[in-house]
Amino acid sequence: MTTRRSFITTMAGASASLLLSADLLAAPGKNKLNKIGYISGIISKEIAADWKKALKQTAEFGFTEIETGKYLGSSEAAFLTYCKEIGIKPVAGGVSITEDEKGVKKILDSLAGMDMNYAVSYWPWLTGGPFSLEDCKRSAELLNKLGLACKQRGMKLCWHNHNKEFIPMEKGLPFDYLMENTDKDLVKCEMDIYWVAKGGADPLTMLKKYPGRYRILHVKDMAPGPAQDFECPGSGIIDFPAIFREAAKQNIKHYFVERDNVPDGIACLKASGAYLKNLEF
Repeated sequence: MTTRRSFITTMAGASASLLLSADLLAAPGKNKLNKIGYISGIISKEIAADWKKALKQTAEFGFTEIETGKYLGSSEAAFLTYCKEIGIKPVAGGVSITEDEKGVKKILDSLAGMDMNYAVSYWPWLTGGPFSLEDCKRSAELLNKLGLACKQRGMKLCWHNHNKEFIPMEKGLPFDYLMENTDKDLVKCEMDIYWVAKGGADPLTMLKKYPGRYRILHVKDMAPGPAQDFECPGSGIIDFPAIFREAAKQNIKHYFVERDNVPDGIACLKASGAYLKNLEF
């Protein structure tokens, strides 16, 4: 028999369940980054002065990953031990695109020795640009070779964009050419959000155009105004929540703060860390 008291109790329980379900349904719209990183060049002066102190500070700001081209300290093993101690993992490091196969092998072996997941070609060109179709063909060929060499060492290759990849050539854009003419399994992209915008393209549109090809985002903001200067994340005009929502759909896991010509790298990372840790998207 249903009494007034049991009816009220039942309805209260049902309401609570509905509220809980609503919270769960709302949760995907309130995602947060699980981990954040930075490229070591942003604090190159501080690292040169006292690399252990500099890295420990960034760990205290909430950073858990670092992108760096070489080990710091006396050896790869000592560097990795200290990084583990403070909770920062080296994830990616740079490699030049070059005809010098012996030099490339040495760099890749060093990155593999630091347990890197990715090698990044920050300038995947043999010229200074603007780029021609012939430039693109040569770069695509070299990136495919480099991607295979990375795979042989248990790493993935990413190429990093700037704005010049969005200057039209004889046919189409260099950015599209590299994405469409490199092996999708061997060659991924580290998208620099700022430089895509600086080139006149939309980072969100470019993410959606090539799903599955991105592994790392360089998180760099753009100051308002015609100069479109560099800015620390959260202090400029780039719509990071929209970009991160799409990145999450594509299962992109690495977000590295970068800012060129930064006057105070530690201050930039402190502010950027606070912004990114609390950002909901």
